[in-house]
Amino acid sequence: MNTKYLTLILLLLITITANSQKKNEVLLTINEEPVYASEFKTVFKKNLDLVLDESQKDVDGYLDLFIDYKLKVTEAYAQGLDKNEEYIREFTKYQDQLSKNYIYDKRVTSKLVDEAYKRGLEEIDADHILILINLNASAQDTLIAYNKIKAIRDKAVSGEDFETLVKKHSEEPGAKRTGGKLGYFSVFAMLYNFENAAYNTKVGDISEITRTDFGYHILKINDRREKRPKINVSHIMIFSNKDAKEANPEEKINELYAMIMQGESFESIAKQFSEDKATGLKGGKIKTFGPGDLRAPLFENAAYSIKEEGEILKPIESAFGWHIIRLNEKFSIPTYEEAKPQIEKNVTSGARIRVVTQATNNKIMAEYGYKEGVSYSPFFNEFVTDSVFNKKWVYVTIPAKDDKILFTIGDLEVRYNDFAKFISEKQMLTKVYTVKDRMFVDYYDEFKNNTIKDFYKKKLELENEEYAAVLSEYRNGLLIYDVMQKNIWEVAKTDSIGLQNYYDATKSNYIWKQRVDADIISAPQEANAELVKSLLLKDENIDEIKKQLNTEGKINVIITQGVYEIDEKELPKNFEAKEGVSEIYKTEDSNVVVNVKEILAPTTKELEEVKGLVISKYQSKIEEDWMKELKNKYTVVINKKTLKKIKKELAN
Repeated sequence: MNTKYLTLILLLLITITANSQKKNEVLLTINEEPVYASEFKTVFKKNLDLVLDESQKDVDGYLDLFIDYKLKVTEAYAQGLDKNEEYIREFTKYQDQLSKNYIYDKRVTSKLVDEAYKRGLEEIDADHILILINLNASAQDTLIAYNKIKAIRDKAVSGEDFETLVKKHSEEPGAKRTGGKLGYFSVFAMLYNFENAAYNTKVGDISEITRTDFGYHILKINDRREKRPKINVSHIMIFSNKDAKEANPEEKINELYAMIMQGESFESIAKQFSEDKATGLKGGKIKTFGPGDLRAPLFENAAYSIKEEGEILKPIESAFGWHIIRLNEKFSIPTYEEAKPQIEKNVTSGARIRVVTQATNNKIMAEYGYKEGVSYSPFFNEFVTDSVFNKKWVYVTIPAKDDKILFTIGDLEVRYNDFAKFISEKQMLTKVYTVKDRMFVDYYDEFKNNTIKDFYKKKLELENEEYAAVLSEYRNGLLIYDVMQKNIWEVAKTDSIGLQNYYDATKSNYIWKQRVDADIISAPQEANAELVKSLLLKDENIDEIKKQLNTEGKINVIITQGVYEIDEKELPKNFEAKEGVSEIYKTEDSNVVVNVKEILAPTTKELEEVKGLVISKYQSKIEEDWMKELKNKYTVVINKKTLKKIKKELAN
């Protein structure tokens, strides 16, 4: 070799090595395993705002947190938690999701997103006819089914009544009862092939024949309309399911509705009485939603039935409880840019993924090089027995002389044994096949796509620094969760003796404040509050008082009963704890009288009363002791020179 040429190569290698080392300077080692400065800087910049302790917001302070973090990860590997099936499944799921942003061909994805957005602007009302035929059916049976649907379509196109054809020929379960009516649907609601047929057919026309996993379909398009927009509502809720607190939830919700109709503020009633505490604090306001978002059809249908903004619906019952609903705002359909993120997610996780996958694989094969090998067909037709149809085929390693190369992608040779292992696992999870040829076509298509995708994911982690950093952070996060679950959280939950001993040593921290067993009566009108006070002083029964004041459908008082610490929000501000009937306390929205039946002195809370809090604090103690053990177990050496550089860099 030319000496000058050799010298240039050596200089280039030295330069690359020097730059690589500079880029990945070692910040510290844990038992001589390096931890690089780049990782520390990434997590420091990303997580600094989440650090609550001000002393840990500089480099030295945060370094202590970072070392604890890395020690936990190191211990997780030492305990073999990276081999757990649940961890592998969860990590693989996230890796698949993350890699989509890097793998899929953006041009194809963009085209499908555009298509989905335009379709999502309208809803289609259609009827359909189905002729059942399994995807793995024989060619003869498939042809029979196709000829049957074709004959039906010819009749529909010639003008025969579609509903009559449905009831006579459709093999969809319940077709005679439903007449094949699908109602209104929009994008992503149906299988992609079916959706294509619907959106590519004009109103009044009969679609072309389309095939799905169920069989052959034709559709008649009855109508198209604009899609319903998102809405925002507020609600007041009283539970009627297993979480019910009221003896008669319907009576309570009707009382609250009556008060609103009498002029009381919706927000005020929600804050005081709604049992959906999260929304009650906001005056009952719920996060904006669209059709299907809440997965609560009774509630959604009721909300969408309200015509005017500000209108309040009479109480309705859902699967969760009773609701009073007010329509706050109707929104317009989102713009393309607003809808794009969710549509992209749907495109890369639904049926359209086949289109995207094929385009992406073509791109990967072109980038890394792809070469076909020996066909699987002749060998596997004999190697895989009919027991595969019953999910009982047993994989035996294929001898080296017969282990041919199926295909090569980049530097990866994919062989018969790889496909055989895939079949062995896939047979347990797949639908039932009856024809080998059909099964092998489906299996091989999935196997090839998955293999190319997995190959590219491994390359991504080696070649894309951003992807590698995000993936590493999630991997470490899962491992830390698992190691904490095993060594801290489960220990605190199951070590009943240790928990009891910790409680006994710290019980002075768990004290009930002074409490009252009381009836709290709220009245919007001061005169009614005065009447309540007068009746209580005459020892009138609280239920009788309610009957006297809430008459003729008008709710004048709301009564709440229970035991309360003196600073709980249910009691009025500046409440003075005395047995008997209190003065009238004026609040922003009401007049409150408190009938104190008993005053309970401060006392130590029993373990069962504060178990959740004690477990939390016990966990912190266990973690503190555990971290001391890890610091004794592992040797951490900090590279002070690199640390100094990091401080200087981050200071700027």
